[in-house]
Amino acid sequence: MPLYVYEVVLPDGSGGEQFEVIQRMSADPLTKHPETGEPVRRVFGEPNTPRAWTDMQGKAAVSDKNLAAKGFTKYVKTGDGTYDKTAGTGPKKLKRGK
Repeated sequence: MPLYVYEVVLPDGSGGEQFEVIQRMSADPLTKHPETGEPVRRVFGEPNTPRAWTDMQGKAAVSDKNLAAKGFTKYVKTGDGTYDKTAGTGPKKLKRGK
């Protein structure tokens, strides 16, 4: 359920104290403060949307330093069936058996 922000409407029409209420999208907006009974109006705020993922963030997420810090081991193929470790713990080389 969404979190809505309301504000108390002061006698001069300006906005007063703000408070948050979790309510269904299908519910009617509040017209009175649930505790004091003062008139209120819903305030439209900035939506909380995720940021776009950039190439730079992607490269940083899979960098050798970041992978090692997260406990992963990364190997890079160097030849036919041979892999060298570039990050993390584990054997320095892996060789595929034939």
